[in-house]
This record gives sequence, structure tokens and C-alpha cells, in this order.
Amino acid sequence: MATVKIMPCLDMKNGRVVKGVNFVNLKDAGDPVKNASFYQEEGADELAMLDIAATVENRKTRLEWVKNVAAVINIPLTVGGGIVSLEDIEFVLKAGATKVSMNSAAVKKPDLIKEAAKEFGTEKITIAIDGKRNPKMPSGFDVVIAGGTKAVGKDAVEWARQCEDLGAGVILPTSMDGDGTLKGYDIEFTKMIADAVNVPIVASGGAGKPEHFYDAVVKAGAEILLAASVFHFRTISIGQLKQYLKEKGISVNSARGSRTSIF
Repeated sequence: MATVKIMPCLDMKNGRVVKGVNFVNLKDAGDPVKNASFYQEEGADELAMLDIAATVENRKTRLEWVKNVAAVINIPLTVGGGIVSLEDIEFVLKAGATKVSMNSAAVKKPDLIKEAAKEFGTEKITIAIDGKRNPKMPSGFDVVIAGGTKAVGKDAVEWARQCEDLGAGVILPTSMDGDGTLKGYDIEFTKMIADAVNVPIVASGGAGKPEHFYDAVVKAGAEILLAASVFHFRTISIGQLKQYLKEKGISVNSARGSRTSIF
């Protein structure tokens, strides 16, 4: 079993970290720079920062947010939101990101994944797949874009396979039905994606207690565990979580990572 990584996620809006339930009802969760520094000190292996309003507001990722967060950490930083071109990827990487995450733009222009992997390397390209239950889809999950506001009629599992074929190095599936609920990751959705591809999977959306993280690894096959609410509101510390997983036989890093590390 691969060593599991813990990845807090900074969902950004108007310069602040926010967190909602099912992608709505956002609450303030603090300053991004202070949170980033805190999570590194706690032992986070990676950090994600998603500009959740960029696509809806039809704008680019705020590069100053990336620069400010990258300046206070030395663990890998994945940045997403409003990235629609190779130029955008270049700017975000130069601002301090280690990897970029794309969702809406990749769905609209799948060849962007291939072009980005060729230009910057597969290991730098994460594809986020927001899924929502839809019995009309073969897998039962539809792909949703534009910050969870638009279902596109594309099967989520088939899309994950296509993303891997095009050059995605990591797949980050989030179940809209579970996001922010603290009721646990959507194991069914995450496992379907993990079983369909051979690249690392990030479990995302709904973690509320240590058991949920364990289930994502053992039952769903995730290698990276992303969470927001439980970390932002200090329900669970990263140290406590790693100790719990270690005691359950899951391999975790005790030392901090390096921004040059690759999954």
C-alpha cells in the first residue's frame, strides 16, 4: 500500500478561505496565509488552494493569492480555479504552485490536458471531477462544472478514464452530494474512479471524523486525503489523524514533505 498523504484544502473567495455544504452556504474560515502556515506546521503533506469563484466570475486565478501562500510553505501546492490555457498554467506555476488542477476548462477542451501534460509534465496536471448522482449516467454519476452549477451530461467514470489517457497525473473526484456534510467521503464514487484509472486518486468531499479518512484508503483506494471543514474549524488535527491512521496500519509520512516531491 502506498504512503497516504494528507492534503488540507483552501477554498478561496474574496481573498479569504471559505467552506460550505454541497458547494453553497459559504462560511468564512480564516486567512489563507495563516492557515497554510499552520497546516505545514501540523504536518500536512500537501496543500490545495482552489479559487472557487474564478470560473463562475469568468476570470483567472488570483496570482497574488498563490504567491502569498507559496511564500510561507515548502510542501507541494496544487492550485485550481479559472485555469483555461497553457499560459494560465505557466503563470500559476511561476507564482509558486507545484501542480495545477483543472475542471471546467478540461471538460470544455479535453485536448488541453494532453497539451498541458506535454508542456509541463504529467505529474503537474491534476484533473478535478465534480460528480453528482444521476441515474441516467452509466456509472450513476454526472460531471458537474462551473463551481457545481452546471451538469454536462458526461459520465464521471468514463471522463476519468479519458483524462488519464490524455495525460492527467492525478484525479481529484469530489461528490457534490457529500461535500461539506461531514458524513464521510462518497466511497462509492471515489472507488469507481479509483478502479477505473491507474493514477493516484484524491478523496474529497465530506470527511468528518478519522474513520472517514481510513475508509477512503481501505474501501475506496484513495492515496491522497483532502479535507477542509475538519481542519479549518480544528475538529481534527493533522497530527491526530496521522496517528490514528498509523495505528490502523496505514502508512503515513511523519516528516514534512518537500515541494519538489512527486506522487
